[in-house]
Amino acid sequence: MNRQLLGYLLVAAAIAVLPLLGAYPIFVMKVMCYALFACAFNLLLGYTGLLSFGHAAFMGGAAYATGHALASWGFPTLVGVLFGTGVAALMGLVMGALAIRRSGIYFAMITLAMAQMVFFFFLQAPFTGGEDGLQGIPRGSILGIDLSNDLNLYYFVMAVFAFGYFVCWRTINSPFGQVLKAIRENEPRTISLGYNVDSFKLLAFVISATLAGLAGSTKALVFVSATLSDAAWQMSGLVVLMTLVGGMGTFTGPVIGAFIIVVLENKVGEFGRFMSQTTGIEWFQVLGESVTMVIGLIFIICVMAFRRGVVGELAYRFGAKKA
Repeated sequence: MNRQLLGYLLVAAAIAVLPLLGAYPIFVMKVMCYALFACAFNLLLGYTGLLSFGHAAFMGGAAYATGHALASWGFPTLVGVLFGTGVAALMGLVMGALAIRRSGIYFAMITLAMAQMVFFFFLQAPFTGGEDGLQGIPRGSILGIDLSNDLNLYYFVMAVFAFGYFVCWRTINSPFGQVLKAIRENEPRTISLGYNVDSFKLLAFVISATLAGLAGSTKALVFVSATLSDAAWQMSGLVVLMTLVGGMGTFTGPVIGAFIIVVLENKVGEFGRFMSQTTGIEWFQVLGESVTMVIGLIFIICVMAFRRGVVGELAYRFGAKKA
Protein backbone atom coordinates (compact mmCIF):
# COMPACT_ATOMS: atom_id res chain seq x y z
CA MET A 1 0.00 0.00 0.00
CA ASN A 2 1.21 3.52 -0.79
CA ARG A 3 2.94 4.96 2.28
CA GLN A 4 1.17 8.31 1.93
CA LEU A 5 -2.24 6.63 1.66
CA LEU A 6 -1.47 4.53 4.72
CA GLY A 7 -0.57 7.68 6.61
CA TYR A 8 -3.87 9.32 5.66
CA LEU A 9 -5.82 6.24 6.75
CA LEU A 10 -4.06 6.20 10.12
CA VAL A 11 -4.78 9.90 10.64
CA ALA A 12 -8.42 9.37 9.66
CA ALA A 13 -8.71 6.50 12.13
CA ALA A 14 -7.18 8.67 14.87
CA ILE A 15 -9.63 11.51 14.16
CA ALA A 16 -12.54 9.05 14.17
CA VAL A 17 -11.77 7.86 17.70
CA LEU A 18 -11.03 11.29 19.20
CA PRO A 19 -14.56 11.76 20.64
CA LEU A 20 -14.38 8.30 22.16
CA LEU A 21 -11.16 9.32 23.91
CA GLY A 22 -12.73 12.36 25.52
CA ALA A 23 -12.05 15.06 22.91
CA TYR A 24 -14.67 17.82 22.72
CA PRO A 25 -16.53 17.15 19.43
CA ILE A 26 -17.43 20.80 18.74
CA PHE A 27 -13.79 21.85 19.00
CA VAL A 28 -12.58 19.14 16.61
CA MET A 29 -15.41 19.92 14.18
CA LYS A 30 -14.39 23.59 14.25
CA VAL A 31 -10.83 22.59 13.38
CA MET A 32 -12.05 20.44 10.47
CA CYS A 33 -14.24 23.25 9.10
CA TYR A 34 -11.39 25.75 9.22
CA ALA A 35 -8.97 23.14 7.85
CA LEU A 36 -11.21 22.60 4.81
CA PHE A 37 -11.46 26.38 4.38
CA ALA A 38 -7.66 26.66 4.50
CA CYS A 39 -7.21 23.77 2.04
CA ALA A 40 -9.58 25.52 -0.38
CA PHE A 41 -7.61 28.75 -0.07
CA ASN A 42 -4.30 26.93 -0.45
CA LEU A 43 -5.51 25.49 -3.75
CA LEU A 44 -5.69 29.06 -5.06
CA LEU A 45 -2.65 30.63 -3.38
CA GLY A 46 -0.27 27.72 -2.92
CA TYR A 47 -0.79 26.02 -6.27
CA THR A 48 -2.04 28.76 -8.60
CA GLY A 49 -0.24 31.76 -7.10
CA LEU A 50 -3.38 33.89 -6.70
CA LEU A 51 -3.69 35.77 -3.40
CA SER A 52 -7.36 36.34 -2.61
CA PHE A 53 -8.38 38.61 0.26
CA GLY A 54 -12.07 37.90 -0.25
CA HIS A 55 -12.51 34.21 0.56
CA ALA A 56 -14.57 34.99 3.66
CA ALA A 57 -17.37 36.04 1.30
CA PHE A 58 -17.74 32.44 0.13
CA MET A 59 -17.66 30.97 3.62
CA GLY A 60 -20.12 33.53 4.96
CA GLY A 61 -22.35 33.42 1.90
CA ALA A 62 -22.67 29.64 2.07
CA ALA A 63 -23.34 29.77 5.82
CA TYR A 64 -26.15 32.30 5.39
CA ALA A 65 -27.62 30.47 2.38
CA THR A 66 -27.60 27.13 4.20
CA GLY A 67 -29.02 28.65 7.39
CA HIS A 68 -31.83 30.44 5.57
CA ALA A 69 -32.68 27.38 3.45
CA LEU A 70 -32.92 25.16 6.54
CA ALA A 71 -34.57 27.60 8.95
CA SER A 72 -36.96 29.49 6.64
CA TRP A 73 -37.56 27.23 3.67
CA GLY A 74 -37.45 23.92 5.51
CA PHE A 75 -34.98 22.27 3.15
CA PRO A 76 -33.61 18.84 4.12
CA THR A 77 -30.17 19.13 5.67
CA LEU A 78 -28.19 17.67 2.78
CA VAL A 79 -30.08 19.80 0.24
CA GLY A 80 -29.46 22.88 2.38
CA VAL A 81 -25.72 22.17 2.52
CA LEU A 82 -25.60 21.63 -1.25
CA PHE A 83 -27.62 24.81 -1.79
CA GLY A 84 -25.20 26.87 0.31
CA THR A 85 -22.23 25.32 -1.48
CA GLY A 86 -23.84 26.10 -4.83
CA VAL A 87 -24.37 29.73 -3.83
CA ALA A 88 -20.66 29.98 -2.96
CA ALA A 89 -19.76 28.45 -6.35
CA LEU A 90 -21.93 31.01 -8.15
CA MET A 91 -20.36 33.84 -6.13
CA GLY A 92 -16.94 32.46 -7.02
CA LEU A 93 -17.82 32.43 -10.71
CA VAL A 94 -18.93 36.09 -10.67
CA MET A 95 -16.10 37.37 -8.47
CA GLY A 96 -13.49 35.27 -10.24
CA ALA A 97 -14.57 36.43 -13.71
CA LEU A 98 -13.94 40.01 -12.62
CA ALA A 99 -10.82 39.46 -10.51
CA ILE A 100 -8.74 37.35 -12.93
CA ARG A 101 -8.58 40.30 -15.31
CA ARG A 102 -5.80 41.63 -13.06
CA SER A 103 -2.89 40.02 -11.25
CA GLY A 104 -0.73 40.55 -8.19
CA ILE A 105 -1.79 43.14 -5.66
CA TYR A 106 -4.56 44.37 -7.97
CA PHE A 107 -6.15 40.90 -7.96
CA ALA A 108 -5.98 40.82 -4.17
CA MET A 109 -7.53 44.29 -3.82
CA ILE A 110 -10.36 43.47 -6.23
CA THR A 111 -11.27 40.36 -4.26
CA LEU A 112 -11.13 42.35 -1.01
CA ALA A 113 -13.35 45.11 -2.44
CA MET A 114 -15.97 42.67 -3.70
CA ALA A 115 -15.91 40.74 -0.42
CA GLN A 116 -16.56 43.98 1.46
CA MET A 117 -19.53 44.69 -0.81
CA VAL A 118 -20.88 41.24 0.05
CA PHE A 119 -20.27 41.89 3.76
CA PHE A 120 -22.30 45.11 3.74
CA PHE A 121 -25.05 43.37 1.81
CA PHE A 122 -25.24 40.72 4.53
CA LEU A 123 -25.23 43.46 7.16
CA GLN A 124 -28.35 45.12 5.70
CA ALA A 125 -30.22 42.20 4.11
CA PRO A 126 -33.39 41.24 6.03
CA PHE A 127 -32.85 37.48 5.85
CA THR A 128 -29.42 37.55 7.55
CA GLY A 129 -30.51 38.96 10.91
CA GLY A 130 -28.06 41.85 10.64
CA GLU A 131 -25.58 42.10 13.50
CA ASP A 132 -27.41 39.33 15.39
CA GLY A 133 -26.97 36.86 12.55
CA LEU A 134 -29.02 33.73 11.93
CA GLN A 135 -29.58 31.80 15.14
CA GLY A 136 -31.14 28.42 15.86
CA ILE A 137 -30.39 26.83 12.48
CA PRO A 138 -31.86 23.30 12.60
CA ARG A 139 -29.39 20.49 11.98
CA GLY A 140 -32.07 18.06 10.86
CA SER A 141 -31.09 14.57 9.79
CA ILE A 142 -29.43 12.72 6.92
CA LEU A 143 -30.53 9.21 5.90
CA GLY A 144 -32.48 8.98 9.13
CA ILE A 145 -29.44 9.88 11.26
CA ASP A 146 -30.25 12.65 13.75
CA LEU A 147 -27.59 15.34 13.45
CA SER A 148 -28.74 17.11 16.61
CA ASN A 149 -26.56 14.51 18.32
CA ASP A 150 -23.02 15.94 18.38
CA LEU A 151 -21.41 12.55 17.79
CA ASN A 152 -23.52 11.87 14.69
CA LEU A 153 -22.76 15.35 13.37
CA TYR A 154 -19.06 14.78 14.09
CA TYR A 155 -18.81 11.88 11.67
CA PHE A 156 -20.80 13.77 9.05
CA VAL A 157 -18.39 16.72 9.31
CA MET A 158 -15.48 14.30 9.14
CA ALA A 159 -16.89 12.78 5.94
CA VAL A 160 -17.35 16.27 4.44
CA PHE A 161 -13.78 17.21 5.32
CA ALA A 162 -12.41 13.97 3.86
CA PHE A 163 -14.35 14.60 0.65
CA GLY A 164 -13.11 18.19 0.37
CA TYR A 165 -9.54 17.17 1.10
CA PHE A 166 -9.73 14.45 -1.55
CA VAL A 167 -11.04 16.96 -4.10
CA CYS A 168 -8.05 19.22 -3.39
CA TRP A 169 -5.64 16.30 -3.64
CA ARG A 170 -7.15 15.00 -6.86
CA THR A 171 -7.21 18.47 -8.40
CA ILE A 172 -3.53 19.02 -7.76
CA ASN A 173 -2.52 15.50 -8.87
CA SER A 174 -4.09 15.85 -12.28
CA PRO A 175 -3.08 17.42 -15.61
CA PHE A 176 -5.21 20.41 -14.63
CA GLY A 177 -3.21 20.77 -11.42
CA GLN A 178 0.08 20.64 -13.32
CA VAL A 179 -1.08 23.55 -15.46
CA LEU A 180 -1.97 25.49 -12.31
CA LYS A 181 1.57 24.94 -11.00
CA ALA A 182 2.95 26.10 -14.35
CA ILE A 183 0.88 29.28 -14.11
CA ARG A 184 2.23 29.87 -10.61
CA GLU A 185 5.85 29.39 -11.67
CA ASN A 186 5.85 31.14 -15.05
CA GLU A 187 2.60 32.46 -16.46
CA PRO A 188 4.04 33.96 -19.71
CA ARG A 189 5.64 30.63 -20.58
CA THR A 190 2.37 28.81 -19.90
CA ILE A 191 0.61 31.19 -22.28
CA SER A 192 3.28 30.58 -24.91
CA LEU A 193 2.56 26.84 -24.70
CA GLY A 194 -0.98 27.53 -25.87
CA TYR A 195 -2.95 27.31 -22.63
CA ASN A 196 -5.88 29.63 -21.98
CA VAL A 197 -4.56 30.83 -18.65
CA ASP A 198 -7.64 32.86 -17.73
CA SER A 199 -9.88 29.81 -18.05
CA PHE A 200 -7.62 27.78 -15.76
CA LYS A 201 -7.48 30.59 -13.23
CA LEU A 202 -11.24 31.00 -13.25
CA LEU A 203 -11.88 27.28 -12.80
CA ALA A 204 -9.36 27.13 -9.94
CA PHE A 205 -11.08 30.14 -8.35
CA VAL A 206 -14.51 28.52 -8.63
CA ILE A 207 -13.30 25.20 -7.18
CA SER A 208 -11.65 27.04 -4.30
CA ALA A 209 -14.79 29.11 -3.66
CA THR A 210 -16.98 25.99 -3.77
CA LEU A 211 -14.88 24.17 -1.18
CA ALA A 212 -14.77 27.30 0.99
CA GLY A 213 -18.56 27.39 0.75
CA LEU A 214 -18.76 23.73 1.75
CA ALA A 215 -16.72 24.61 4.85
CA GLY A 216 -19.08 27.51 5.61
CA SER A 217 -22.20 25.40 5.20
CA THR A 218 -20.79 22.74 7.50
CA LYS A 219 -19.74 25.33 10.08
CA ALA A 220 -23.30 26.71 10.12
CA LEU A 221 -24.54 23.24 11.10
CA VAL A 222 -21.90 22.83 13.79
CA PHE A 223 -22.64 26.13 15.53
CA VAL A 224 -26.33 26.30 14.45
CA SER A 225 -25.71 29.91 13.47
CA ALA A 226 -24.34 32.14 10.74
CA THR A 227 -22.89 35.51 11.71
CA LEU A 228 -21.17 38.48 10.11
CA SER A 229 -17.82 37.31 11.45
CA ASP A 230 -17.96 34.49 8.88
CA ALA A 231 -17.96 37.06 6.06
CA ALA A 232 -15.73 39.77 7.59
CA TRP A 233 -12.35 40.67 6.14
CA GLN A 234 -10.71 39.38 9.32
CA MET A 235 -11.78 35.87 8.32
CA SER A 236 -10.04 36.31 4.97
CA GLY A 237 -6.91 37.37 6.82
CA LEU A 238 -7.21 34.43 9.19
CA VAL A 239 -7.24 31.88 6.38
CA VAL A 240 -4.13 33.50 4.88
CA LEU A 241 -2.49 33.13 8.28
CA MET A 242 -3.50 29.47 8.58
CA THR A 243 -2.04 28.69 5.17
CA LEU A 244 1.24 30.50 5.73
CA VAL A 245 1.79 29.14 9.23
CA GLY A 246 1.07 25.55 8.17
CA GLY A 247 2.91 25.67 4.87
CA MET A 248 1.76 27.19 1.60
CA GLY A 249 1.79 24.77 -1.31
CA THR A 250 1.67 21.64 0.86
CA PHE A 251 -1.27 19.26 1.30
CA THR A 252 -1.20 18.92 5.07
CA GLY A 253 0.14 22.40 5.86
CA PRO A 254 -3.22 24.22 5.88
CA VAL A 255 -4.67 21.53 8.16
CA ILE A 256 -1.83 21.96 10.66
CA GLY A 257 -2.11 25.74 10.37
CA ALA A 258 -5.85 25.64 11.04
CA PHE A 259 -5.28 23.47 14.10
CA ILE A 260 -2.62 25.84 15.46
CA ILE A 261 -4.76 28.96 14.98
CA VAL A 262 -7.93 27.42 16.45
CA VAL A 263 -6.00 26.15 19.48
CA LEU A 264 -4.48 29.60 19.99
CA GLU A 265 -7.89 31.26 19.73
CA ASN A 266 -9.32 28.93 22.36
CA LYS A 267 -6.39 28.57 24.74
CA VAL A 268 -4.81 32.03 24.87
CA GLY A 269 -7.89 33.51 26.52
CA GLU A 270 -8.03 30.68 29.05
CA PHE A 271 -4.31 31.05 29.81
CA GLY A 272 -4.65 34.81 30.29
CA ARG A 273 -7.55 34.45 32.71
CA PHE A 274 -5.76 31.70 34.66
CA MET A 275 -2.52 33.69 35.00
CA SER A 276 -4.41 36.84 35.96
CA GLN A 277 -6.27 35.02 38.73
CA THR A 278 -3.12 33.23 39.89
CA THR A 279 -0.67 36.13 39.91
CA GLY A 280 -3.05 39.05 40.29
CA ILE A 281 -1.37 40.80 37.35
CA GLU A 282 -3.99 42.46 35.14
CA TRP A 283 -1.68 42.38 32.12
CA PHE A 284 -2.38 38.68 31.67
CA GLN A 285 -6.12 39.40 31.54
CA VAL A 286 -5.50 41.97 28.80
CA LEU A 287 -3.30 39.45 26.99
CA GLY A 288 -6.04 36.85 27.15
CA GLU A 289 -8.55 39.25 25.67
CA SER A 290 -6.15 40.31 22.90
CA VAL A 291 -5.96 36.97 21.11
CA THR A 292 -5.17 38.65 17.79
CA MET A 293 -2.05 40.22 19.32
CA VAL A 294 -0.74 36.80 20.35
CA ILE A 295 -1.63 35.27 16.98
CA GLY A 296 0.16 38.17 15.27
CA LEU A 297 3.26 37.51 17.37
CA ILE A 298 3.15 33.81 16.48
CA PHE A 299 2.82 34.76 12.82
CA ILE A 300 5.90 37.02 12.99
CA ILE A 301 7.92 34.25 14.63
CA CYS A 302 6.79 31.69 12.04
CA VAL A 303 7.57 33.99 9.11
CA MET A 304 11.04 34.75 10.46
CA ALA A 305 11.97 31.26 11.68
CA PHE A 306 9.80 29.03 9.43
CA ARG A 307 9.43 30.90 6.15
CA ARG A 308 8.12 27.76 4.44
CA GLY A 309 5.58 27.14 7.21
CA VAL A 310 5.67 24.31 9.72
CA VAL A 311 5.14 21.46 7.24
CA GLY A 312 7.18 23.07 4.48
CA GLU A 313 10.12 23.67 6.81
CA LEU A 314 10.05 20.10 8.10
CA ALA A 315 9.95 18.77 4.55
CA TYR A 316 12.88 21.01 3.60
CA ARG A 317 14.95 20.10 6.67
CA PHE A 318 14.51 16.37 6.22
CA GLY A 319 14.61 16.41 2.42
CA ALA A 320 11.12 14.93 2.15
CA LYS A 321 8.58 15.46 -0.57
CA LYS A 322 5.98 18.08 0.35
CA ALA A 323 3.25 16.33 2.31
